[in-house]
Amino acid sequence: MSVHAEINRLRNEILKHDRLYYLEQKPQISDFEYDTLLHRLKELENLYPELITLDSPTQRVSGGVSSTFKPVRHASPMLSLDNTYNEEEIRQWHQRIMKILPAAEKPRYLIERKMDGLSCALSYGNGLFIRAATRGDGETGEDVTLNAKTLRSIPLKLNLHSSCPHFLEIRGEVLMTQADFEAVNEEMKKNGEEPFVNPRNCASGSLRQKDPAITAKRRLRFYAHSFGAWESNAPPPNSQSNFLKICRELGFQVEPYELFDSIEEVIAFHKKFREKIIPTLPYAVDGLVVKVDSFAQQKILGFTNKSPRWAVAFKYPGAQASTVVKQVDFSVGRTGVITPVAKVEPVFCAGVTISSVTLHNFDEIKRLDLGVGDTVIIERAGEVIPKIIQVSQKARPSAKITPPSLCPVCQSQVIKEKEEEVAYKCPNPSCPAQIRARLLHFASRKAMDIQGLGEAAVDQLLNLGRVKDFADLYSLNADDLTKLELFADKRAHNLLDQIHASKQKPLSRLIYGLGIPQVGEKTAEILAERFSLEELMSASQEALQKIQEIGPVVSEGIVDFFSRREIKDLVSRLKKAGINTQKEEKSASQRPLESISFVFTGELKTMSRQEAEEKVKTLGGKASSSVSSKTSYVVAGAEPGSKLKKARDLGIKILDEEEFLYLLKENSGK
Repeated sequence: MSVHAEINRLRNEILKHDRLYYLEQKPQISDFEYDTLLHRLKELENLYPELITLDSPTQRVSGGVSSTFKPVRHASPMLSLDNTYNEEEIRQWHQRIMKILPAAEKPRYLIERKMDGLSCALSYGNGLFIRAATRGDGETGEDVTLNAKTLRSIPLKLNLHSSCPHFLEIRGEVLMTQADFEAVNEEMKKNGEEPFVNPRNCASGSLRQKDPAITAKRRLRFYAHSFGAWESNAPPPNSQSNFLKICRELGFQVEPYELFDSIEEVIAFHKKFREKIIPTLPYAVDGLVVKVDSFAQQKILGFTNKSPRWAVAFKYPGAQASTVVKQVDFSVGRTGVITPVAKVEPVFCAGVTISSVTLHNFDEIKRLDLGVGDTVIIERAGEVIPKIIQVSQKARPSAKITPPSLCPVCQSQVIKEKEEEVAYKCPNPSCPAQIRARLLHFASRKAMDIQGLGEAAVDQLLNLGRVKDFADLYSLNADDLTKLELFADKRAHNLLDQIHASKQKPLSRLIYGLGIPQVGEKTAEILAERFSLEELMSASQEALQKIQEIGPVVSEGIVDFFSRREIKDLVSRLKKAGINTQKEEKSASQRPLESISFVFTGELKTMSRQEAEEKVKTLGGKASSSVSSKTSYVVAGAEPGSKLKKARDLGIKILDEEEFLYLLKENSGK
């Protein structure tokens, strides 16, 4: 086979698997196998660069970095939808439709899911991807082409056929699944970064990254739902349902839709969708979009200044309550990041009394135009952490909320390390708030697992001046602990036993517990398999980046961390205390579950989920919090969640607890 033919074969194979994964939800190969195909294609294109084409899968991440997002004018305005929230409002919308349409014409309604994402417009010329733009103000958006190209659900070349126009502006939603959102936020929190407020904000921030490589890691998805331009010699589609069918044929991801002949059927489905379907979805929706299916009828109905008359959002109201912001406090995390927290008049909402609401960051305060004394609407949708969704009444006068100039705990000058960053920080590593947070992190279950060293004990040890850093924990004695409130001899000795036992924890626990910037639990495990602590401290960026999973940002964070004098002194004292700093070398026989990944859902009878994950890792396996095509097994306990359905949809092997225990026994030799 010629090189040209092999390159074309690889491209077609990769595009086939993109289609199977995103359009048909029927993946046939693992991510590793997919990456192998892509790697082989890159090798050939590097050897024969003259054969590289713009629509090649290798061109999704170009390596370029955007300093600005240039304005892009849309082919036609991207209008917003009017909202309805109850049966009466949707019936009124239906009556307005009926008054405008000719008496003999009865509308058929198409129902789409109202996904909580970021609107985006994609332009194609002769089937090739040209440009991507955000919605912006509806008339003009921002050019995010480089970043959009990294989304595997966005085709770089359309499947050409008679229905494909020579110019097309396709519109849809860019979003992130709940599992991917939680994974991104977990990693950000581990790295001391400010987490995103919700999946929509995460998707928006990810699509507007200056570095497309970061966007590529965020697993964003694009779902088509409409078009702004359709220039073709062939007749355009005659209905929304026909258009969505063509979208699938062209290679776009389209979510399921429903067709109904009456508004009462729409109302019945709206109720069923909330009760039966929403709990199974992997992404956030806040309602349905109801559209008149016929494009001819849409043309008759036309538009208002802000929205189409032929479509409306039929939303679900979240649990909301009104209250007043009394004051805003500032909390300091273990990396110095300052988080504003609103103290509100206590209010009952969705089963709990709320008196404190995180504001996440100062950009969120600016977006809300929030001030102390304002009356706000708090929402607790899906019984999650409450958030302020809007200011309903401004106080007169309203006290403006600004970042503190001094750390609220140690009075150090607050800084913003980079202008484009959201976070404000206390730069003082000896700040008591940072020390407290670092000690709690060090003692946490996924780090050194020192049970009994909770907030109350840490606070008292700090107040007594007995502990200032991790190493001080290992010089504590029974007299120190019995001075603490509620610490009798037995409890004191139990905690001392826990502290002593932590000395023998695997090195990966220590690396994670140290709180190195950009180093989460998984990265710590990778590092511990390749370096002793002494080797890691002296490793160069070049040596670190030879590890596949370690990039320039992580390697720079590690080198900077261990170059600090206070860290070198701290590690020296930990070594003197007898902490294990040895590399976690394991032979193949000690890692029988190498490359096998597990996800746990539901409650296990014989052990906690944390214990089950530890047993898997001890045997060389991996434990993940979300189901994907990489998952080898899903272990289902009592009352499993949505992960079980996703595993079935992806054809992943499901084990009950008995089967899981048998697998452990077979691989542990016990």
